[in-house]
Amino acid sequence: MGLQQEVMEQMKIAMKAKDSVALESLRAIKSALLLANTESGAGELTEADEIKLVQKLVKQRKDSAAIFTEQGRADLAEPELAQAAVIEKFLPEQLTQEEIEKVVIMAIDSMGASGMKDMGKVMGVVSKELAGQADGKTISTIVKNKLS
Repeated sequence: MGLQQEVMEQMKIAMKAKDSVALESLRAIKSALLLANTESGAGELTEADEIKLVQKLVKQRKDSAAIFTEQGRADLAEPELAQAAVIEKFLPEQLTQEEIEKVVIMAIDSMGASGMKDMGKVMGVVSKELAGQADGKTISTIVKNKLS
């Protein structure tokens, strides 16, 4: 079942349960999918495109929550985090820090990377390999630590 069908099914469940947070989150996913489909023409989105789109939505919610928390607005941060949690359910299972480190180390060894000048190359390889399974910021931090 594609992401759009899955979102529609979950929307029906959320409507019946009168779960406004889940419904709002699911509508955001549906809206982003429709927008992406119309932007790219008549072609269907690939699974990788859908994962990137969902990751972007989660990142937006988490960034907003961080800003609200920084400004002492927990009342605004909580709904953002709740939405992020609902949207994350549509992502593949996220890898742990240790699992990401193993992949980074393997990439560094296979490429013979020796310093920060090779960070872009390593990031490209690791990001492709872990698409949807790890946050780019986490990958970047680990790569920096291993190369410095």
